Amino acid sequence: MVIALQIIQIILSIAMITVILLQGNNSSVGSVFGGSGGFSRTRRGAEKVLYQSTIGLAIAFFLVSILIVVLG
Repeated sequence: MVIALQIIQIILSIAMITVILLQGNNSSVGSVFGGSGGFSRTRRGAEKVLYQSTIGLAIAFFLVSILIVVLG
């Protein structure tokens, strides 16, 4: 059972890395040092799907990690 959970964890980690890398980086250099980004906008379309899937994958990864610790 633990081996299956470890395989699932590897798959989740690869998927999470992929989704994070697919997200666009829309921050400017000025925002790194405390300046404002210039405008505020909401996520729409594919950007929203990538954002929500990142959150879902992170939660799933966390839960699988807890299960591995409890069952291991």
